[in-house]
Amino acid sequence: MRKSFGKKGMFTAPLPVLLVGTYDENGVPNLMNVAWGGQCSEHHVALNLGHERKTLENMRLKKEFTVMFATEETMVEADYVGIVSGLKVGDKIAKSGLTPMKAEQVDAPAFEELPVTLECRLASIREEKTGEIRVTGEVVNLTAEESVLNEKGKVDFEKMHLICFDEATLTYRAIGRVVGNAFVAGNKIRKGN
Repeated sequence: MRKSFGKKGMFTAPLPVLLVGTYDENGVPNLMNVAWGGQCSEHHVALNLGHERKTLENMRLKKEFTVMFATEETMVEADYVGIVSGLKVGDKIAKSGLTPMKAEQVDAPAFEELPVTLECRLASIREEKTGEIRVTGEVVNLTAEESVLNEKGKVDFEKMHLICFDEATLTYRAIGRVVGNAFVAGNKIRKGN
């Protein structure tokens, strides 16, 4: 038997814990925790933001930003930059303990403690009927620490110790264990085995 919850959160899970980095007009780095976002095409990411966000102001100004992924090791810092607004706390990065560095190809910060960075150019900002702001960015570069690469030189989620946001229980959960191969597992059915 199924239970009906009506119009509630948790439409799709897991939600990645994305961290979005920007610089302000004075070059001060900012970092925001974004639960509603992800890859929306081969070379694009989409983020849903609220209206009054320092990150949104910085994106409109600089037209570039970074997207990084929270890990088990950076969960506390990731949560902090999500619960504290850059509009209310001047330099929240200093208090977070994270170490900013310039991204390679865009005018936005990356962070030493976050092992994978997507460097993005602003593609569009539009207001949705829901009142949220939808930001789309073109990924122009991906950088990764060697410590999170597999033997073939590809990013290994298990080595990253990624976390996701569980909206139903308001918790962070670890992800990463491989359970099958994409575009291969379904061959059992296709081939009739």
